[in-house]
Amino acid sequence: MRLVGAIASLAVMAAADAEVDIAGETSLQARWYPQSPAFPGQRSSTAGLVVEPTLYGEIGQGTSFTLTPLYRYDSADSRRTHADVREAYLLTYGDWGENSWELRLGLDRVFWGVAELHNLVDIVNQLDLIEHPRDRPKLGQPMAHLTISGDWGIAESFVLPYHRKRSFPGRSGRLRARHLIDEDAIYESGAEERHVDLAFRYSNTVGLLDFGLSAFVGTSREPLFLAGSQSEPAKTLIPYYEQIRQIGADAQLTTGLFLYKMEAIRRSGTRNLLGQEEDYGAVVFGVERGVDALFGSRADLTLLAEWHYDGRKRRATSVWQNDLFIAGFLAFNDVPGTELAAGILADLRHDYRALNLELKRRLSDSWSVRLEAIATLRADPRDLTYDGRRDSFLGVDFTFSF
Repeated sequence: MRLVGAIASLAVMAAADAEVDIAGETSLQARWYPQSPAFPGQRSSTAGLVVEPTLYGEIGQGTSFTLTPLYRYDSADSRRTHADVREAYLLTYGDWGENSWELRLGLDRVFWGVAELHNLVDIVNQLDLIEHPRDRPKLGQPMAHLTISGDWGIAESFVLPYHRKRSFPGRSGRLRARHLIDEDAIYESGAEERHVDLAFRYSNTVGLLDFGLSAFVGTSREPLFLAGSQSEPAKTLIPYYEQIRQIGADAQLTTGLFLYKMEAIRRSGTRNLLGQEEDYGAVVFGVERGVDALFGSRADLTLLAEWHYDGRKRRATSVWQNDLFIAGFLAFNDVPGTELAAGILADLRHDYRALNLELKRRLSDSWSVRLEAIATLRADPRDLTYDGRRDSFLGVDFTFSF
């Protein structure tokens, strides 16, 4: 974290000599959990505050900086109350013959993939699981990110000098696992979190097809778990981060009525659930259908179906072993920008079903509200993630944008 703080300090010093624009959001959030707590210290309701401003400034011709800190307060889980730096980078760009180039130095967030629920190929950033179980918020990743683009496509190269550990709920947090996850971690590499990872991605559009090809060599963002303290009531698991190699591909085909999506990876260097090293492949297939002017109204409806599959099957360490997700997104196209989303997630290997509902609407030019519910319809005790998936909750966010 010292490296993260140093990069943030450099961005602050850059801001001192530039005209700064400030934008961002402040959210008041609350959740209610209808099930009785599974563990001592857990509460049936929580409240919190999130502040996430973004400072942007031009330093000179072709050079700018971006700084995005985050602070969250949570009334129940002390581990969820935290401060972080999501972005803190310098950006410079220019032309190189008929091509364009762009260089980002610092902490940044990168997104790869086309799937809606879970992106197999998206491996640069670490997930922040204490923020939200499904929205996939990301920790800022220290990087040197060079992009070169032209008529031939876009090539991106990454040097990633520092690994950030995944965050997990604390002892009093809901949606936590049966055993507490230790905040410390063990690394396969002797350089530990300072191992230098490398990543590359090429993307292009050919006719109706958008596609990307990617490669990654370095420290896995997904930890295995080793047994830590086994004394009651403080049984713990210690995250263990392996050295892996991954190649990936993602594609999206746009036709008149349908959108077809695919993500696939091949990964080596990781151990399966039995503790054996196993190279494996995983894939996501999806199809999306849009319906404009639903029943002659101004509303537009989008229907989506995705299938997530891991070739290790019962030996998989991922929750996405064999899952089906079906969802609908309704945009009312009214002045407040009302949007309604509903989806059901079914684990085809375990007896797990969950219903997801979300409603978003602007209350004014600055204020908006978001209502969400994750209702667990069935939870399978044989599922290793049973304790974290048994909780249902109803949440409300009031957000002020500035």
